[in-house]
Amino acid sequence: MTPAPAPLQALADELASGAREQRPRLVELVLSLAALDAPSGAGAEALAPAAEQLAHELASTPDGRLRRTPGPAGELLELELGDGEGPHVLVLGHYDTVWPAGTAARRPAREDGAAISGPGVFDMRGGIAAALTALRLLGAERLACRTVVLLTPDEETGSASSLARIDELGRGARCVLVLEPPLPGGRLKTARSGWAAYRLAAHGRAAHAGIEPERGVNAIDELCDALVAARALADPGRGTTINVGVIAGGALANIVAAEAHALVDLRARVAAEQQRVDRGLAALAPRRAGAELTLERLHVRPAMERTPAIAAAFEHARALAALLGLELGEGAVGGTSDANLLAHHGMAVLDGLGPDGGGAHAEDEHIVLDSLVARTALIALLLAAPPG
Repeated sequence: MTPAPAPLQALADELASGAREQRPRLVELVLSLAALDAPSGAGAEALAPAAEQLAHELASTPDGRLRRTPGPAGELLELELGDGEGPHVLVLGHYDTVWPAGTAARRPAREDGAAISGPGVFDMRGGIAAALTALRLLGAERLACRTVVLLTPDEETGSASSLARIDELGRGARCVLVLEPPLPGGRLKTARSGWAAYRLAAHGRAAHAGIEPERGVNAIDELCDALVAARALADPGRGTTINVGVIAGGALANIVAAEAHALVDLRARVAAEQQRVDRGLAALAPRRAGAELTLERLHVRPAMERTPAIAAAFEHARALAALLGLELGEGAVGGTSDANLLAHHGMAVLDGLGPDGGGAHAEDEHIVLDSLVARTALIALLLAAPPG
């Protein structure tokens, strides 16, 4: 398969015009997708209505082949278009949102003429709608190569059940187009901090705090000392931060605490820093006789550094955007996405291809309609002429 024989500028003009014509359909699709809850971490049953709706939309894509894989977090939805044995283009998104069940009914998505606001529209119903519309706008016959769309149910909680398939499809890809929201102004995300979440626990020995405190080993004291050491591993000047987000332990004030734990969040801009802190946390040792420390890594996503492949992919995307009359920027962000899981393998990754807007994970979540239209055209042009 090859792009249309007309010059690329002519194709860009055609796609831009077609995307503008699809504006009413884009609005309808975003509102429809946002009308169903898909609460992160709630399990497959809670996400099933949203998965069914998206499966219907994917299945209606002309010449597409749909694969649905059940899992504990929800279904993996995979659409394949085109043939060929060479590297494919992977379009990667997720359909879970941070909003609990019932949010869509209490605060339904709405259009006001210039924007759509509502739960999940920015992260990432808008990006999904743009990609699905782009595929229909371009048509399978004009895809540059075999294309796979993967929508996952658990990105917001760490992608545990999706990781293996993301990695399998990503490693063999020519490039990866990620439908996450962009930075303000529609800038792509060409670097992301790495992330790891830990459960640090201290184990001691209970005793009566008044009668024989000397028999006890206070797990809370041990944990506090360990957290001081853990926080000393941070290096904010280099973008390496450690946040203690939850701490709990003990039973009553008059009992020497036998157990305590904390949940710790690590962010690092580069892989070397992330690995340094990980080793430092693993090396924490108890200071009190009879105490024990245990460290459990709950989630991890490696840093997405601005590699030569990512830089080249961005320059390619910027040139295509210019054909559409768009100025495309880039930037780094502290949050993570499934792009982190793939970028360190060295392939071309374009992250933040969803429409411009704001309020991710907040009640003022919204997308800009003009950007939704523009992103539809850009994604279609990237599928016709991908980087890599």
